[in-house]
Amino acid sequence: MPNPFLSAEWIAEAREIRAKYEDQAPKIPISIRMNQVITKVPFGDGTINSHLDTSSGELVMDLGHLDTPDLTITTDYATARHIFLERDPQAGMQAFLGGKIRVEGDMTKMMQMQIAMPNDDLAMKVAAEIMAITSDI
Repeated sequence: MPNPFLSAEWIAEAREIRAKYEDQAPKIPISIRMNQVITKVPFGDGTINSHLDTSSGELVMDLGHLDTPDLTITTDYATARHIFLERDPQAGMQAFLGGKIRVEGDMTKMMQMQIAMPNDDLAMKVAAEIMAITSDI
């Protein structure tokens, strides 16, 4: 059953999908520890604090914030959903230039994300499975 992007249920299911392929996935060569503040969320209290961490060589995305992030981004739910689910780096750049993404900390880490994230057949397969568990809200 599909769940809203970044809900606790969605995070748990996305983690299971990534775990299913972890022995096939290449290591991510760049360490990025990024906190995310997602606003205008259509469920809960309207804000989600989450993080993304590649310091282990694997992509870890979870709720809550890291104690020592490289950077913190703040954006609205629709923008975050578009960037992370549709894997569109140009949309991310346009959102940043349009003021929809605020960055605190090491901005070079944000730019490195574009080259750090795998974009091969396996990454596309994982992304498709994650889209399939994601509801429209």
